Amino acid sequence: MARQNYLFTSESVSEGHPDKVCDRISDAVVDAYLREMPEARVACETLATTNRIVIAGETRGPATITNEYLAHLARMAVKDIGYEQDGFHWENCDIAVHLHAQSAHIAQGVDAGGNKDEGAGDQGIMFGYACRETEELMPAPILYSHKILQILAEARKSGKEPVLGPDAKSQVTVRYQDGKPVEATSIVLSTQHLDPALTSEDVKKIVEPYIRSALPDGWITTDTVWHVNPTGAFVIGGPDGDAGLTGRKIIVDTYGGAAPHGGGAFSGKDPTKVDRSAAYAARYLAKNVVAADLADRCTIQLSYAIGVSDPLSVYVDLHGTGRCDEAKLELTLRDVMGLSPRGIREHLKLNNPIYERTAAYGHFGRQPDADGGFTWEKTDLVDDLRPLAG
Repeated sequence: MARQNYLFTSESVSEGHPDKVCDRISDAVVDAYLREMPEARVACETLATTNRIVIAGETRGPATITNEYLAHLARMAVKDIGYEQDGFHWENCDIAVHLHAQSAHIAQGVDAGGNKDEGAGDQGIMFGYACRETEELMPAPILYSHKILQILAEARKSGKEPVLGPDAKSQVTVRYQDGKPVEATSIVLSTQHLDPALTSEDVKKIVEPYIRSALPDGWITTDTVWHVNPTGAFVIGGPDGDAGLTGRKIIVDTYGGAAPHGGGAFSGKDPTKVDRSAAYAARYLAKNVVAADLADRCTIQLSYAIGVSDPLSVYVDLHGTGRCDEAKLELTLRDVMGLSPRGIREHLKLNNPIYERTAAYGHFGRQPDADGGFTWEKTDLVDDLRPLAG
């Protein structure tokens, strides 16, 4: 029997966090290639530090995408995030692009040819998760940690709170009673501010109304513990304060630690890379299982070998909340969706330039976009799965 009464904490980081700046630039590169060639291959890593950005990795795509164009995209991403500081400014930071052709040895395993279908871009395991804690079928701590930062970013960019800077981190501790989230016992927020004279208490007065609006009514009580900028001044932020790298926020990107993680990052990878596409597929399947009322919680694991098309295994755990046979569900999931790299990409329409928007505030728990973004958040398999209910 799972624990019913406990505390659980998750964190999020803003789009201006150094690692998220790098995730966004890497995904802007992915989108640039897919916009020109839907079958392009990209494995892009970004490093950001004081007034310097380095973009490196492997690609296969049209020669029309130049290093100068990619550097321009990086500048535009940094500008949109909001960095115009002496130590990190979109207009004058140095940008070096070191992308080269994809390894032929990787390509030969991934490419389709003859009677061989397209294979997975690497070996590995990927997890998907869904639960009934929120309308989005996401764990509450990570969902509300994201929402706090999204609301603060909107206030900053709209001009309502110009004193706030782009770099921020949030953390919410949630108390569970009888297995359900009921209140926030502590809230942590560290946010960059552009006025050095502001104290932690000054910053709290600015951000508290936004934080309260992000959380459900009644979740913040007189007992809730607040830690806003607990170390004091936070003026030097972003890559000027701490170097950033693509792919270092994999728990922030997924379920906030409430579910397992296979270890592979998402940003900077085209959808032939199962680190990304199969993790999206696993979330899609898990969400549809819960939406179909087959369980209150669902974890799905997929596993792959490089160059091999079909998954080596499909594993389902309904955490004792299931209303169907897990082994039968595993077989059905293979029937309702092709789980080869090509099958996933075609089903979820992943060969589109939809990735830059995923780089901050989580890849899951988002609303599907009209142009094909976040297709893995749809619940269009519910009718296929409901007959399994026992």
